[in-house]
Amino acid sequence: MSEFWEKTYMNNTFQDYAIVLGSILLGLIIVKIFKRTLLKKLQYWAAQTSTDIDDYIIDTVTMFGMPALYATVVYTSLKYLNLSVRLDNVITIAMTVVITYMVIRFVSATILRLFRVYIRKQENGEEKVKQLGGLMIIINVMVWIVGLLFFFDNMGYDVTAVVAGLGVGGIAIALAAQNILGDLFNYFVIFFDRPFEVGDFLIVDDKLGTVEYIGVKTTRLKSLSGEQLVFANSDLTKSRIHNYKRMERRRVVFKIGVVYQTSYQLLKQIPELLKSTIQEQPDVEFDRAHFQKYGDSSLDFEVVYYVLSADYNVYMDRQQAINYRIFEEFEKKGVSIAYPTRTLFLHNEGQDGNDVSPATTI
Repeated sequence: MSEFWEKTYMNNTFQDYAIVLGSILLGLIIVKIFKRTLLKKLQYWAAQTSTDIDDYIIDTVTMFGMPALYATVVYTSLKYLNLSVRLDNVITIAMTVVITYMVIRFVSATILRLFRVYIRKQENGEEKVKQLGGLMIIINVMVWIVGLLFFFDNMGYDVTAVVAGLGVGGIAIALAAQNILGDLFNYFVIFFDRPFEVGDFLIVDDKLGTVEYIGVKTTRLKSLSGEQLVFANSDLTKSRIHNYKRMERRRVVFKIGVVYQTSYQLLKQIPELLKSTIQEQPDVEFDRAHFQKYGDSSLDFEVVYYVLSADYNVYMDRQQAINYRIFEEFEKKGVSIAYPTRTLFLHNEGQDGNDVSPATTI
C-alpha cells in the first residue's frame, strides 16, 4: 500500500495529491460551517440593530469575502504541490483574476452604497435613487478601467504606453464628441446641484411640463397636452428654468373695476369687502386690497393674496370661490362691475343755435 502512495506522477506523489485534495475539502467544509453558523448569527444580530453599517459589512463579507475564501483555500492547497513553472503561472494568474474581479466588484458596490445612503438623506431621496442608473454606469466603467490597469501592471505588463494611448485616444474622442461629453458633464451638474428633480414642474422658455426622466444625455418632460418633451442636458443648464415644484406658496394679483356711478360711501367699503371675502377661504393669506387708479371706464381696485400651496388646481379653486363671493357681495350692495364703455356726445345745433341732442353711451 505504501508503494502506491509513493508513486510519482508529474513530480508529485499520490500522497501529495491526497493531502492537497484533503486540505481543499477540509478548507471548504470549514468555510461552509463558518458561513452557516457564525455568519448567520452575525446577520441575525445585525438585523436587530438600528444602524445599517453592520448590515452592509455582513452583506459584503457574504458577497465578496466568501468567494475569496473559497478561492484562497484552493490556491494555498495547490501551492503545496511541486508544479511546473507554466502551470504555477496559470494558477497564479487565475487567482489574481479572481481577486481583481472581487476587488472591483467590492469597490463598485461600496461607491453605489455610499451614494444611496447620501441621497436617501435628502428630500424625496427614494425618487433620486432611481436617477443613479446613468451615474453608476459611468462609475463602473471607470472602476473597471482602473482595476484592469492595476491587474495588467501586477502581471508585469508595461501599462505606461496603454495609459498614454488612452490619453491620446481620449483627446481625439473628446474633440469628436464635444456635444455628447457636454451633456454628460451637465448630467453631473444636474445630479449634484439639483436645480430640478423627477416630478418637478418646469417652464423652459415657452415649453412646460413635468420631469419624467433625467438621463446621461437628455432629460424628458411630459407636457400638459400629453406629449413628451426631450431636452439635451446642456440646453437645460443654459436656460432660465422656472421650477414650480419648489414654490412653497403662490402670490396672486388680480384687479377688479367698478363703474364710475358708484357712490363714495360704497367705494370706501369695497377694500374691506374684498379683504373679508378672501380671508373666508382656507389655505389663503390676505396681503392687501387698494383703490388703485381711475381707469378709462372703471374705478380700479388691486388685490394681492397668497395661496399656501404650489398646486395650480388649489389656486384655481380658491380664485374661483373668491370670484363667486365678490360677485355675490357686489350684487347685495348694488355695486356694478365695470366693463369697457365709451360715451359719445352728439352735438346738433337747431335753428336757434341750441344743442338739441343728448349724450349717448355705447
